[in-house]
Amino acid sequence: MADVMKLKVITPEEQFYEGDVSMVELTTTEGDIGVYPEHIPLTAVVAPGILKIHEGSEVKEAALMSGFITILPDVVTILAEIVEWPDEIDFDRAEQAKARAEKRLAEQRSDIDVPRAEMALKRALIRLEMKH
Repeated sequence: MADVMKLKVITPEEQFYEGDVSMVELTTTEGDIGVYPEHIPLTAVVAPGILKIHEGSEVKEAALMSGFITILPDVVTILAEIVEWPDEIDFDRAEQAKARAEKRLAEQRSDIDVPRAEMALKRALIRLEMKH
């Protein structure tokens, strides 16, 4: 069994990450998953959450908002709509987005797009979780 696999995280703007990893953890629409080398082939839809990249004893974290993951035994590819390292996040803006979303949800008006407000709140909370 291989000790490492190749991880590629690609956004529409850039190659966000490429390297050899021992494990990847993320959230999909089906729940949280951990991927080790030699994983069975799988494709899944990414849900908002923390992407944990295990490089040996080091773990790097990024806010991963949406996209798709394709898993092969020796390579994992994440096509991400939005993914951010902690130092790329504007935490003041995330706090404001959280407050706006909470206000919309609390108002319970019929013209509020509840799923959209819930998703905005989830994205803001993921970003704020990266603040450590």
